[in-house]
Amino acid sequence: MISRRDLLKLSVLAGIAPSLPAIGGDLPPPDYKIDIAPVTLDLSPRHRLKTTAYNGQVPGALLRFKENQPVSIEVTNHTDRPEVVHWHGLFTPPDVDGAIEEGTPPIPVGASARYTFTPRPAGFRWYHTHTMAMDDLTRGQYSGQHGFLMIEPRENSARYDQEIFLALHDWAGYLLANEDGAMNPSYAVATINGKAMGFGEPLQVKQGQRVLLHVLNSSATEVHWISLAGHTLRVVALDGNPVPTPRPVPMLRLAPAERVSAVVEMDNPGIWVLGEVRKHVQALGMAVILEYQNKKGPARWEQPSDLVWNYEQFAAAQTAQRASAPAMLVPLVFESTFRGHGAMEAWTINGESYPNAKVAPLIKGQRYRLQFVNKSMDAHPLHLHRHSFELRTLGLPLAASNGAAPQEIQGIMKDVVLIDAQTRAEVEFTADNPGASLFHCHQQNHMDLGFMMLFEYA
Repeated sequence: MISRRDLLKLSVLAGIAPSLPAIGGDLPPPDYKIDIAPVTLDLSPRHRLKTTAYNGQVPGALLRFKENQPVSIEVTNHTDRPEVVHWHGLFTPPDVDGAIEEGTPPIPVGASARYTFTPRPAGFRWYHTHTMAMDDLTRGQYSGQHGFLMIEPRENSARYDQEIFLALHDWAGYLLANEDGAMNPSYAVATINGKAMGFGEPLQVKQGQRVLLHVLNSSATEVHWISLAGHTLRVVALDGNPVPTPRPVPMLRLAPAERVSAVVEMDNPGIWVLGEVRKHVQALGMAVILEYQNKKGPARWEQPSDLVWNYEQFAAAQTAQRASAPAMLVPLVFESTFRGHGAMEAWTINGESYPNAKVAPLIKGQRYRLQFVNKSMDAHPLHLHRHSFELRTLGLPLAASNGAAPQEIQGIMKDVVLIDAQTRAEVEFTADNPGASLFHCHQQNHMDLGFMMLFEYA
């Protein structure tokens, strides 16, 4: 089993790996530029924080690409450590995907590098750092290194009057021992688009508008529940992929790295609060005011009675039998090993931590069914790089799994799925993008402690 010391050695080795090609004078100008640099953020009147961000802002600039139209992005690293940018949800080659484990070279301190790729598929994606943090709560996804990424389809038939992009983020204060003695981050402030409740600019809307909300959970570790008081959210896409059955819901649930797109009819004029449903999290600042034009007064919040969410409600109405050959089953069992009070636990897949966790190489064109068996007491947001997967079964308790036949669903395509503690779930994907593909829990603390595995192609 890999130790924390081994993980730290790997991070050092990653830092001295060959870099992306340096920027030469004979290259044409890039389509976009990103500067990775230290910045001081005013999150609220009481919280000023030093972090690292893209182009001096949190979240980073909204990047809009055209599907299947090549782009180049010049990235300059102004920090004191090697960095890398991951293009989350895109079907990129591994050498530019932004994961050092796949072979993307890190950008050295003080250097520039260029990512060039053809963006696909269309939809709401995002970009973020993909470096280790360990117990440094200023690094990795604990920092401000995240931004919105929209891949425009050739024809956009969506009917809406305004798009609003929202990033949910938690800012760590210190490490805290949980009931098992393992160390987890405790958060001092929570924000939407880098500002705590009442400190950022209100969202401005007009009566009669159809507003398309794109919500990203960029938190390093936390699941969030979001509601808009006085309104219903009609979910139209998950992780940037249209759902087979759009549905109105009272609230959204987003695990780390998940995205939800929802249409809201602006039919209830007033001043409202859009924010975290759980009171203690909203009290940390995770809320924003929404104002109708020409409306004044205090912002109103309506507390929902229960947390309500499931993926299955957005699945296809019919679950017809597939005509294709059955998918090849790949069992993946998740567990943790506690190392003692005040220590960091190790996370394993099939009994091994990264880089020792392995499965048989993928065969191009083969359909695979990943069986997630979560034997741990934590929920895990699981992400597969460079592919999308289809949800097939969800939430079967391990205690009731013997002989039970879970309800099959189809049509929901994602790149992150939250698997509850002590449950089993299955997803399917087609191995159609050759090259090393990283699979991991998207909680920074779990990923840092071994919850990763590379899928290799034969």
